[in-house]
Amino acid sequence: MSPATVAEVFQQMPAKFLADQAQGQEVVYQFHITGEQAGDWQVIISGGQCQASPGVHASPTATITVGDQDWLQVIGGGLSPISAFMAGKLKVGGDLMAAQRLSSLFKLGA
Repeated sequence: MSPATVAEVFQQMPAKFLADQAQGQEVVYQFHITGEQAGDWQVIISGGQCQASPGVHASPTATITVGDQDWLQVIGGGLSPISAFMAGKLKVGGDLMAAQRLSSLFKLGA
């Protein structure tokens, strides 16, 4: 079952993390979620581990800005991250290549 709220998405990210795909990666993703469930979340991947917590990181590798409902659709598999990006629903700052690797680091979808 897909997460119902943005907070649930980030709470579940460590459990959905595919550590074998993250070998040697040291990445900080900063999420700016807009809409009714607006908030800032940071996801830190380091040493084969994943931590997700509310807040703003001082120096993220990549920053992702997306509306709450679009983010829930991306996580649930109903909206491709590339389609969301191309439609302007998902914006990326910083390292675009790191942002593209995000979907390979987590088991997404229902």
